[in-house]
Amino acid sequence: MKKTALWAGIACAAIALAIAGDFARRSLLAPEADKPSSVAVAPADLDAASEALFRQRFPDAHGNEQALEQWRGKVLVVNFWATWCAPCRVEMPEFAEVSQQYAGAGVQFIGIGIDSAANILKFEQATPMPYPLLVAGPQALGLASLFGNTAQALPFTVIIDRQGKVSNIKLGVLKRSELEGKIRPLLAS
Repeated sequence: MKKTALWAGIACAAIALAIAGDFARRSLLAPEADKPSSVAVAPADLDAASEALFRQRFPDAHGNEQALEQWRGKVLVVNFWATWCAPCRVEMPEFAEVSQQYAGAGVQFIGIGIDSAANILKFEQATPMPYPLLVAGPQALGLASLFGNTAQALPFTVIIDRQGKVSNIKLGVLKRSELEGKIRPLLAS
């Protein structure tokens, strides 16, 4: 009887861990690309968040400080990511391709790393990106939460138009076709 109770307890614990792990994988770490974003914030909050973003200064992977204000007036694709985030690394090659494709059209990508400078530099050396990878560390999660990412999950992307207005927010992997579909309408404005 003791063995049966022990095995039943182990089975319950295993099931609970599997459910918790599946929940974290699906809802926090790797939301499916076709799931709608759960991010919802008021337009006035988005204006304040956009202005707060443009006031930020972060070092790049080589230690050179970058003011986000320098990209005001461009269509800005801001991707919050981390080297340890597998879904972030999945979408980055497509971000790199789209970044190069639209660079001449006034589109600027930036990656805001929720990671250490050493990890971001190591990543950039192994996987060169055609856009700046900035080192913000964990405090950047507070910046992401201004855009409605209260779960503080990654990847998280904000697209801002040339007038500094937030055009799109995506929690989860942003596929190339969806990304281009969000950028193209902003090029005419």
